[in-house]
Amino acid sequence: MQISVTFRNTESKEVLREYVQEKLSKLKKYMDSPLEANVVLTVEKHRHIAEITLVANRITINAQEETEDMFSAIDRVTDKLERQVLKYKDKIR
Repeated sequence: MQISVTFRNTESKEVLREYVQEKLSKLKKYMDSPLEANVVLTVEKHRHIAEITLVANRITINAQEETEDMFSAIDRVTDKLERQVLKYKDKIR
């Protein structure tokens, strides 16, 4: 899986980058085609926004979450992505 992480209005932190990679690695088991994930982590005043675009063979899935903590935003957005991927897998069966 190819993962690109972009930081907006905040410093690039290796801890967040590794956390995103760890959380997205569990999505590999649902998709067999090569995956590409574009992650944008944004801070606006007290809002922490995590946005992920997952691109696979014939599908593009977007998810965005906003919380007061970046780690919880990443947790929530990856959970949302996982639900969307499972819904897609059920639909194509």
